[in-house]
Amino acid sequence: MADSDLIKLYSGRILELAADIPLTDRLADPQASVKKRSPLCGSTVVVDMNVEDGRIVRYGQDVKACALGQAAAAIVGHAIMGRTRYEVERARDELKAMLKENGPAPEAPFDGLEVLLPAREYKNRHASIMLTLDAASEAFASAEESACA
Repeated sequence: MADSDLIKLYSGRILELAADIPLTDRLADPQASVKKRSPLCGSTVVVDMNVEDGRIVRYGQDVKACALGQAAAAIVGHAIMGRTRYEVERARDELKAMLKENGPAPEAPFDGLEVLLPAREYKNRHASIMLTLDAASEAFASAEESACA
């Protein structure tokens, strides 16, 4: 990767987001906790979640990832409270399509993920970018299962 490519990929906005990740306190009593790790780069995200009436009411995340993974976690963290399982899974699927299939950016409220469009060209970064929404989707399903048990 050339220096100019790195500069394009790690834009000022990406670095701003990476430095301002919300909801970084882990939950003391989550209904669900999911840890995801990218085997390629070692990035790791842990998501804690509580769900009531089909919506996220409490959320915490521990993010140990590259700037792109951190930026994705920041965008998700700003948008995730009050979301339904459908909205979280749709955002995950749209982000994956944006990165891997040249699809459009995810719809609101996760439309801020558009800032990660330049990462399409860097397949080795995709797993890190996907970690938070992958973990959140799995945590939501787990939280709903535990509520039904």
